[in-house]
Amino acid sequence: MQYIQAFRQPEVARKFIERINLKVKENKSYRLMEFCGGHTHAIYRYGILNLLPKNIKMIHGPGCPVCVLPIARVDQAIFLAEQKDVIFCSYADMLRVPGSHQDSLIKAKARGADVRMVYSIDDALKLAQKYPQKEVIFFAIGFETTTPPTACALNYAKSHQLNNFSIFCNHVLTPVAMEGILSGDEVEIDGFVGPSHVSIIIGSNAYKKVADCYHKPIVISGFEPLDVLQSIEMLVDMINQNETGIQNQYTRAVSESGNQKAQALVSSSLELRDTFEWRGLGFIEKSALKINTEYGAYDAEEKFSIPEVKGLEHISCACPEILRGIKTPADCKLFGIACTPEQPMGACMVSSEGACAAHYQYQFEGA
Repeated sequence: MQYIQAFRQPEVARKFIERINLKVKENKSYRLMEFCGGHTHAIYRYGILNLLPKNIKMIHGPGCPVCVLPIARVDQAIFLAEQKDVIFCSYADMLRVPGSHQDSLIKAKARGADVRMVYSIDDALKLAQKYPQKEVIFFAIGFETTTPPTACALNYAKSHQLNNFSIFCNHVLTPVAMEGILSGDEVEIDGFVGPSHVSIIIGSNAYKKVADCYHKPIVISGFEPLDVLQSIEMLVDMINQNETGIQNQYTRAVSESGNQKAQALVSSSLELRDTFEWRGLGFIEKSALKINTEYGAYDAEEKFSIPEVKGLEHISCACPEILRGIKTPADCKLFGIACTPEQPMGACMVSSEGACAAHYQYQFEGA
């Protein structure tokens, strides 16, 4: 705790704010997207928005794995959960994410499906060993941070011949999502506050293509308030100097090349999908991973005839636009009225990293 407090010192924060105010040019806009939902929560929790100059605009990005998963994949997960002799395992937040017609895994459980909340993929492996007569399916989601454990589980299942274990793989890639955002013209972005934990795995060099192709500055940032403030100052400096490229504020955890052992582990069992749908961003080529043929026996999409479905988003839910940075949570007609943490209408209100959940917790409730 003492180590964490070093990155939450008010007197140091005041110095950052003073420097940012001095450096910001009155006639210039600074539109910064914090890609990761963890940064969104830090910004709200510590009141950073209220400390920044008015011409610095923080835009919430799609960096919440629960939020970016499209409705169709939620519908397919519900389909898998309701198959005979299946134990379907998922993290807690995914249980409440609405699919089409506001259906969800938690509602499937109420209808009789054997849906279980797990704390890790290891819990699912243990269930497969305990119930050999059942097919245990793990709902794997997340960016590059949570992909290595999935690869470990595949290796374990193969080496221990757990033929009743499979994975519904929904791992997605951060740099490609950044490219997807920048390739459109709906929202203007001057720079990115880059993800923390993702970058520990893939390294800061993984964003080089994005920075070079789209001529944007990217600063990899830690999650603590001083991390975020320093990263914003670094971005202001880069924008003032018309500098593009990558800078790494989070040097205590992120290297240029990342965790190469984890990268090799992932490459041994997972490969790129040709295309994958993202909520709000549509289909993006080479933006997600699937289980390779060597481990195909543990791929739920190979074991089951999963129907192709077109997910139906709630007509009034602004989650897709919020994930693209076009709207804020307060712009959604449902926010705080029909859509609350107790009764979420969209994924952005369900996830602990969702922009709507952050806005509700730190702005709406305190208003």
